[in-house]
Amino acid sequence: MLDPHELYELADDLPALDKPVLVQALTGFVDAGSAIQLFRENLLDTLDTQVVATFDLDQLLDYRSRRPPMIFVEDHWESYEQPSLVLHLVRDQLGAEFLLLAGPEPDLQWERFIAAVSGLIDRFGVELTVGLNAIPMAVPHTRPVSVTAHATDQRLLGDHESWLQRVQVPASVGNLLEFRLGQAGKDAMGYAAHVPHYLAQTNYPAAAELLADSVSSSTGLALPTSQLRKAAELVRADIDKQIADDEQAGRLVSSLEAQYDAFLRGRENNLLADNGTPLPTAEELGAELERFLAEQTRDGE
Repeated sequence: MLDPHELYELADDLPALDKPVLVQALTGFVDAGSAIQLFRENLLDTLDTQVVATFDLDQLLDYRSRRPPMIFVEDHWESYEQPSLVLHLVRDQLGAEFLLLAGPEPDLQWERFIAAVSGLIDRFGVELTVGLNAIPMAVPHTRPVSVTAHATDQRLLGDHESWLQRVQVPASVGNLLEFRLGQAGKDAMGYAAHVPHYLAQTNYPAAAELLADSVSSSTGLALPTSQLRKAAELVRADIDKQIADDEQAGRLVSSLEAQYDAFLRGRENNLLADNGTPLPTAEELGAELERFLAEQTRDGE
């Protein structure tokens, strides 16, 4: 393997850290509701930060699969939104220091990248690595956002209950990093927020707020959430208004609510299935609701 240290450049005058937490917030594989992006933008916009390492994305990114945007004005190219993958030193609201790995998920050289991040974890004495994800689920937006928690050691999970049993999913760099750290005997964990899949293609700050709260609860970091909470309230009000104006959409949400509530109570039958006729699945209901909301967006509502 090529030297992993050649994938990044360290900043000058690096501070001495005392067993910091590393939060890795990589996007590109799946980020339903843009929850990870909203989470990291909220931290970088509101907290004191400094760059400690910058990765060479020319070695890691497939630009043809994720083309960065450029702005063309009349007769010339005005700007280029250059992607970056950076390790930040961040100070929370109480001054506690932690590391934030933010940027696009590498397309290439996964094992070498993980070796590089593992080297940085050793260099800075990271005690715990926390990864973030946001996945589309057949859940209604009218219920509290929930998360799937996972860890290299069950003691890190606290009282989190599992939503899943055994499933096979496509790998991501973030999940593979957690797996490799576990193999090396290091503590790592992650949270995947459940985003209503009919809202997966729009910003869903409620999921970002829950990710921040989850990181805070497991690490003790004081992370800001007030702006995310305000944004979530506005989004919720807008969605509720759209659905209230359409009787069919209202029925779809009610059916999703019933299936969700029945699942939480551990029942096999939907509570509304008292007329002997089979109800559509949560996936079918969500797909229909997604179609409805997409039509509202196209109509400018």
